[in-house]
This record gives sequence, structure tokens and C-alpha cells, in this order.
Amino acid sequence: MTSVGTVVSYPIPPYCIALPIQAFYQPGVFVISAMTFGQTTTVTTSIDQNYVIGQLVRLDIPPGFGARQLNQQTGYVISIPAANQVVLTINSFNVDAFQTSTQITKPQIVAIGDALSGAINTQGRLNNATVIPGSFINIG
Repeated sequence: MTSVGTVVSYPIPPYCIALPIQAFYQPGVFVISAMTFGQTTTVTTSIDQNYVIGQLVRLDIPPGFGARQLNQQTGYVISIPAANQVVLTINSFNVDAFQTSTQITKPQIVAIGDALSGAINTQGRLNNATVIPGSFINIG
């Protein structure tokens, strides 16, 4: 005869998968502090950034900061002249001036990509052993 109310428990794993902490993933999102326009666009960030040449990025610029033509534009990093600057393949001739604002939402440069991006060849997508520009790397 079995007793009523017996609880059957399954094995409990010795570990669990923790939720990722956004700060442990790179590249991140950086606030734009200045921009230089021309054939290419130079973006200066408020802190040092961690982008690499070949990285695909997007510009998110709220209306109060000017340069409205560059909002949601994407481009590749082609040069890193300083730790807080990147040169992008975005042509920015005839763009409204970039200006500072007291708005809460700040202008940002955002990396585009995921870990599944990779070289495409006759066998399809390859999972390269090296870091792929635009991918997110767990550094935690």
C-alpha cells in the first residue's frame, strides 16, 4: 500500500543556466558625442568603443540632435583613428549639423550582427574559429 501525499522529485542538476548579463557581451552600444561629415562619416563616442574594422553598425539619432538624415543609416567601420572614434562608409554630404541636446534619449552607434553571421561559400555559412566582425562575444 502506498501512502497518499508522497512527493516524487526528479534529479536537480548541479548547475543552472543563468540569464546573460548584457554588459558581458561585446560590442556594445555607445553614445555619440560628435560627428564629422563628408565622403565618409567619423563618429566620436563619449567613451572608448570596442568596434573592429569591418564591423557593421547603425546610427540611432533622435530628432533633437540634428543630422536627421543619418538616423537609422547603416555602414561598415573602415578606420579607427582613436579609441573613441570610428570612420564609417556612410556618405554624409549635405547632412544637417550634429548638435548637442538635453534630451533624455541620446544618439547612439549600435553594432549589428549575431553569432551566426559568417563567411558564405559553396558549402553555405561557415562557423569560423575567429571572431566575426558584427558578432557578439561572451566575455564573462
